[in-house]
Amino acid sequence: MHDIFLNLQNWFQAHGMLGLGLNAWLESFLILPPPDILLIAMNIAQPQKALQFALVTSIGSAIGGLTGWTLGKIGGRPFFNWIFRKKKDLFKNVEDLYSKWGTIAVVVAAMTPVPYNVFAWASGILNMNWFLFTLISLICRGARFFFISILLMIFGEAIKQNLKLIVLAGSILLVIAYIFIFKFMKKNNTKKEEQITENSKELEKSSV
Repeated sequence: MHDIFLNLQNWFQAHGMLGLGLNAWLESFLILPPPDILLIAMNIAQPQKALQFALVTSIGSAIGGLTGWTLGKIGGRPFFNWIFRKKKDLFKNVEDLYSKWGTIAVVVAAMTPVPYNVFAWASGILNMNWFLFTLISLICRGARFFFISILLMIFGEAIKQNLKLIVLAGSILLVIAYIFIFKFMKKNNTKKEEQITENSKELEKSSV
Protein backbone atom coordinates (compact mmCIF):
# COMPACT_ATOMS: atom_id res chain seq x y z
CA MET A 1 0.00 0.00 0.00
CA HIS A 2 2.88 2.34 0.83
CA ASP A 3 4.36 1.77 -2.65
CA ILE A 4 1.00 2.58 -4.27
CA PHE A 5 0.74 5.85 -2.33
CA LEU A 6 4.33 6.72 -3.24
CA ASN A 7 3.75 6.05 -6.94
CA LEU A 8 0.56 8.12 -6.87
CA GLN A 9 2.36 10.97 -5.13
CA ASN A 10 5.13 10.87 -7.76
CA TRP A 11 2.52 10.86 -10.56
CA PHE A 12 0.69 13.84 -9.05
CA GLN A 13 3.96 15.74 -8.69
CA ALA A 14 5.03 14.94 -12.26
CA HIS A 15 1.80 16.43 -13.63
CA GLY A 16 2.11 19.78 -11.86
CA MET A 17 -1.07 21.81 -11.48
CA LEU A 18 -3.25 19.01 -12.90
CA GLY A 19 -1.74 16.50 -10.48
CA LEU A 20 -2.31 18.88 -7.57
CA GLY A 21 -5.98 19.30 -8.49
CA LEU A 22 -6.47 15.54 -8.90
CA ASN A 23 -4.75 14.87 -5.57
CA ALA A 24 -7.05 17.37 -3.82
CA TRP A 25 -10.14 15.88 -5.52
CA LEU A 26 -9.40 12.21 -4.84
CA GLU A 27 -8.16 12.70 -1.26
CA SER A 28 -11.49 14.29 -0.33
CA PHE A 29 -13.39 11.03 -0.71
CA LEU A 30 -10.74 8.26 -0.84
CA ILE A 31 -7.91 7.18 1.46
CA LEU A 32 -4.95 9.02 -0.09
CA PRO A 33 -2.13 11.29 1.13
CA PRO A 34 -3.42 14.85 1.71
CA PRO A 35 -2.70 17.47 -0.99
CA ASP A 36 -0.88 19.63 1.58
CA ILE A 37 2.35 17.68 0.96
CA LEU A 38 2.36 18.41 -2.78
CA LEU A 39 1.07 21.95 -2.25
CA ILE A 40 3.98 22.75 0.07
CA ALA A 41 6.53 21.26 -2.35
CA MET A 42 5.13 23.21 -5.31
CA ASN A 43 4.91 26.45 -3.33
CA ILE A 44 8.55 26.14 -2.28
CA ALA A 45 9.62 25.44 -5.89
CA GLN A 46 7.48 28.22 -7.43
CA PRO A 47 6.40 30.74 -4.77
CA GLN A 48 5.23 33.19 -7.47
CA LYS A 49 2.39 30.75 -8.29
CA ALA A 50 1.40 30.12 -4.67
CA LEU A 51 -2.08 31.65 -4.95
CA GLN A 52 -2.82 29.69 -8.13
CA PHE A 53 -1.80 26.47 -6.39
CA ALA A 54 -4.04 27.29 -3.42
CA LEU A 55 -7.01 28.04 -5.69
CA VAL A 56 -6.65 24.78 -7.65
CA THR A 57 -6.30 22.78 -4.42
CA SER A 58 -9.34 24.47 -2.85
CA ILE A 59 -11.59 23.89 -5.87
CA GLY A 60 -10.40 20.30 -6.33
CA SER A 61 -10.98 19.56 -2.65
CA ALA A 62 -14.48 21.08 -2.64
CA ILE A 63 -15.47 19.06 -5.73
CA GLY A 64 -14.00 15.96 -4.10
CA GLY A 65 -15.98 16.62 -0.95
CA LEU A 66 -19.18 16.88 -2.99
CA THR A 67 -18.24 13.61 -4.73
CA GLY A 68 -17.92 11.94 -1.32
CA TRP A 69 -21.24 13.46 -0.21
CA THR A 70 -22.92 12.07 -3.35
CA LEU A 71 -21.43 8.60 -2.88
CA GLY A 72 -22.54 8.60 0.74
CA LYS A 73 -26.03 9.71 -0.22
CA ILE A 74 -26.37 7.02 -2.90
CA GLY A 75 -24.38 4.14 -1.39
CA GLY A 76 -25.23 4.67 2.28
CA ARG A 77 -23.50 2.89 5.16
CA PRO A 78 -22.88 -0.45 3.36
CA PHE A 79 -20.82 1.29 0.66
CA PHE A 80 -19.05 3.41 3.28
CA ASN A 81 -18.13 0.29 5.32
CA TRP A 82 -16.69 -1.33 2.20
CA ILE A 83 -14.55 1.68 1.22
CA PHE A 84 -13.40 2.40 4.79
CA ARG A 85 -13.41 -1.22 5.99
CA LYS A 86 -10.33 -0.61 8.12
CA LYS A 87 -11.89 2.51 9.69
CA LYS A 88 -15.47 1.38 10.39
CA ASP A 89 -15.44 2.81 13.92
CA LEU A 90 -14.81 6.26 12.49
CA PHE A 91 -18.38 6.56 11.24
CA LYS A 92 -19.80 6.13 14.73
CA ASN A 93 -17.41 8.81 16.00
CA VAL A 94 -18.38 11.16 13.17
CA GLU A 95 -22.08 10.51 13.78
CA ASP A 96 -21.61 11.38 17.46
CA LEU A 97 -19.81 14.60 16.53
CA TYR A 98 -22.59 15.51 14.09
CA SER A 99 -25.28 14.96 16.70
CA LYS A 100 -23.40 17.12 19.20
CA TRP A 101 -21.88 19.89 17.03
CA GLY A 102 -23.75 19.84 13.71
CA THR A 103 -22.06 21.79 10.89
CA ILE A 104 -19.23 22.87 13.24
CA ALA A 105 -17.94 19.29 12.99
CA VAL A 106 -17.50 19.76 9.22
CA VAL A 107 -15.69 23.06 9.77
CA VAL A 108 -13.23 21.33 12.14
CA ALA A 109 -12.69 18.46 9.68
CA ALA A 110 -12.06 20.87 6.81
CA MET A 111 -9.40 22.86 8.66
CA THR A 112 -7.59 20.17 10.71
CA PRO A 113 -5.96 16.74 10.24
CA VAL A 114 -9.31 15.04 11.04
CA PRO A 115 -10.12 12.65 8.11
CA TYR A 116 -12.15 14.96 5.88
CA ASN A 117 -13.03 12.16 3.44
CA VAL A 118 -14.92 10.35 6.20
CA PHE A 119 -16.90 13.52 6.95
CA ALA A 120 -17.68 13.95 3.24
CA TRP A 121 -19.26 10.49 3.04
CA ALA A 122 -20.97 10.86 6.41
CA SER A 123 -22.49 14.20 5.37
CA GLY A 124 -24.27 12.48 2.49
CA ILE A 125 -25.34 9.50 4.60
CA LEU A 126 -26.65 11.76 7.37
CA ASN A 127 -28.49 13.99 4.86
CA MET A 128 -26.61 17.24 5.43
CA ASN A 129 -27.64 19.90 2.91
CA TRP A 130 -25.30 19.50 -0.10
CA PHE A 131 -24.99 23.21 -0.81
CA LEU A 132 -24.12 24.05 2.80
CA PHE A 133 -21.60 21.22 2.92
CA THR A 134 -19.93 22.37 -0.33
CA LEU A 135 -19.87 25.99 0.84
CA ILE A 136 -18.23 25.03 4.15
CA SER A 137 -15.74 22.82 2.30
CA LEU A 138 -14.78 25.56 -0.14
CA ILE A 139 -14.41 28.28 2.51
CA CYS A 140 -12.72 26.28 5.26
CA ARG A 141 -10.50 24.05 3.15
CA GLY A 142 -9.71 27.09 1.02
CA ALA A 143 -8.68 29.02 4.13
CA ARG A 144 -6.35 26.18 5.09
CA PHE A 145 -4.71 25.92 1.65
CA PHE A 146 -4.44 29.68 1.11
CA PHE A 147 -2.89 30.06 4.57
CA ILE A 148 -0.22 27.49 3.67
CA SER A 149 0.44 29.09 0.28
CA ILE A 150 0.60 32.70 1.52
CA LEU A 151 2.90 31.64 4.34
CA LEU A 152 5.25 29.94 1.90
CA MET A 153 5.00 32.81 -0.60
CA ILE A 154 6.17 35.26 2.08
CA PHE A 155 8.64 33.12 4.02
CA GLY A 156 9.64 30.65 1.29
CA GLU A 157 13.37 31.35 1.36
CA ALA A 158 13.61 31.23 5.15
CA ILE A 159 11.61 28.00 5.15
CA LYS A 160 13.97 26.43 2.59
CA GLN A 161 16.93 27.16 4.86
CA ASN A 162 15.23 25.63 7.92
CA LEU A 163 13.16 22.93 6.18
CA LYS A 164 14.25 20.00 8.38
CA LEU A 165 13.42 21.87 11.57
CA ILE A 166 10.04 22.97 10.22
CA VAL A 167 9.15 19.44 9.06
CA LEU A 168 10.05 18.12 12.51
CA ALA A 169 7.96 20.78 14.27
CA GLY A 170 5.05 20.17 11.89
CA SER A 171 5.20 16.41 12.49
CA ILE A 172 5.14 16.93 16.25
CA LEU A 173 2.13 19.24 15.99
CA LEU A 174 0.28 16.72 13.80
CA VAL A 175 0.94 13.94 16.30
CA ILE A 176 -0.34 16.15 19.15
CA ALA A 177 -3.44 17.02 17.12
CA TYR A 178 -4.17 13.37 16.37
CA ILE A 179 -3.73 12.40 20.04
CA PHE A 180 -6.07 15.20 21.13
CA ILE A 181 -8.72 14.23 18.56
CA PHE A 182 -8.43 10.52 19.45
CA LYS A 183 -8.85 11.23 23.17
CA PHE A 184 -11.78 13.53 22.49
CA MET A 185 -13.57 10.88 20.40
CA LYS A 186 -12.79 8.16 22.94
CA LYS A 187 -14.14 10.31 25.78
CA ASN A 188 -17.37 10.93 23.83
CA ASN A 189 -17.79 7.20 23.17
CA THR A 190 -17.20 6.35 26.84
CA LYS A 191 -19.83 8.89 27.95
CA LYS A 192 -22.31 7.54 25.42
CA GLU A 193 -21.72 3.94 26.54
CA GLU A 194 -22.18 4.95 30.19
CA GLN A 195 -25.43 6.69 29.29
CA ILE A 196 -26.68 3.62 27.44
CA THR A 197 -25.79 1.41 30.44
CA GLU A 198 -27.62 3.74 32.83
CA ASN A 199 -30.70 3.82 30.59
CA SER A 200 -30.69 0.01 30.39
CA LYS A 201 -30.56 -0.28 34.17
CA GLU A 202 -33.43 2.16 34.56
CA LEU A 203 -35.51 0.18 32.07
CA GLU A 204 -34.79 -3.04 33.94
CA LYS A 205 -35.87 -1.45 37.23
CA SER A 206 -39.07 -0.07 35.75
CA SER A 207 -39.98 -3.44 34.23
CA VAL A 208 -39.58 -5.27 37.56
